[in-house]
Amino acid sequence: MPTTKNITRPRVACEISADRIVAVRAADGATMLEAAAAAALPAGLLTPGLQQANLPDRAKLVPALRDSLAAVAGRARDICLIIPDATTRVMLLDFETFPEKPQDADAVVRFRLKKSLPFDVEQSSVSFDRQGTSLPIRVVAAVTPRSVLEEYESLVSEAGYNPGSVLPSTLAALGLADASRPAMVIKVERGTTTFAIVDQDQILLYRALDNGGAAVTGESLVDDVNTSLVYFEDRYGVSVDRLLVTGVQSAQALQEALAGSGIRVEELVSDMAAGAVTGNVPRSALAGVVGALVF
Repeated sequence: MPTTKNITRPRVACEISADRIVAVRAADGATMLEAAAAAALPAGLLTPGLQQANLPDRAKLVPALRDSLAAVAGRARDICLIIPDATTRVMLLDFETFPEKPQDADAVVRFRLKKSLPFDVEQSSVSFDRQGTSLPIRVVAAVTPRSVLEEYESLVSEAGYNPGSVLPSTLAALGLADASRPAMVIKVERGTTTFAIVDQDQILLYRALDNGGAAVTGESLVDDVNTSLVYFEDRYGVSVDRLLVTGVQSAQALQEALAGSGIRVEELVSDMAAGAVTGNVPRSALAGVVGALVF
């Protein structure tokens, strides 16, 4: 969402996170995976964020990225790049009117964002998507400081590939969710836990917390889940009975912690979506790359 440089959907997606690099290739004309590869990254090699250098040691990252992509890409050079949620601020904006011309719409969105961000929106890449046709007009905006985005794009270019499109991890993962009916998606990665609620093919809530990784258990999520659900149900008058999770230590533990609520907890990445080619790539590491290929 931060950038879209061409309209051809890549068959190869690659996610760079604080923990690992994951690359996959989808079958031509389908979302079934043909190949997958991953490389674990040592702690501290990549530090995702909005206001600091994310890649302090590029020399060690480039070979790992090149090897992962070479294992799956074949002759393809255009890829969909997935970057950590901590690199991008995602905001839901409501408008009474919204310009039709892209240039005018960009100016309106940037004006609204200017006072809400801890960095200069004029030095950032801004992408946005208008949702639905009813009033107020809901716009989903994704904002990444240009200096941060260029770190990741140039890393891919140095490895010999073209980042034809770029998405933050949770927005990419939402491609796996059935958004036609209410569902909460929870994605845990090192340093960040993100909650999103979708319904009627729209994102209606998006909330990112500065925590994540091994410290986030099923039990520790309950208060944040309930806070988000109460806010959503009060605002929209709609109940959510599905939680789609990825990166959570134990979906079963979360289900037990929510016992009696009527909420069903499921893994976002199903066995079918993961496929048989992923080998030792953790299922939770596939949400962004697989979601991006069906986005």
